Amino acid sequence: MKCTVPFGLVCLLVCYVPPSVFSKECYFCEITASARCPSTQMSCAEDEDCFVGEGAAFGVSMIQNKGCTRSINCGKEQPIPHMGVTYSLVTNCCKGNLCNAAQPPVLTSLFLRFAFASMLLLGLL
Repeated sequence: MKCTVPFGLVCLLVCYVPPSVFSKECYFCEITASARCPSTQMSCAEDEDCFVGEGAAFGVSMIQNKGCTRSINCGKEQPIPHMGVTYSLVTNCCKGNLCNAAQPPVLTSLFLRFAFASMLLLGLL
């Protein structure tokens, strides 16, 4: 039995991979005050990176969230309301599939705590 399908068509069918196969995967979870952020996987847009957001507010526990964000938002601090409190949330981005699985770096937590302690001291002077 002889195959009559042109070689170019076979190559095209075998080599074609839908763009969705190459989309970046990240972990996602809503803002939570829990030490563990229960994550699910999500697909990001081509111009997005995975992130872990960590927020602090004076007198309350830290919050965090995970997901996808545009690269221009990486490393920025923004006010986020949660449970009646406005937190200062810093978005820490990473590159690669599921790179936001780990907890945020300890240095970020220390930096946020130091920043709030400094603001408190400067406010009292």
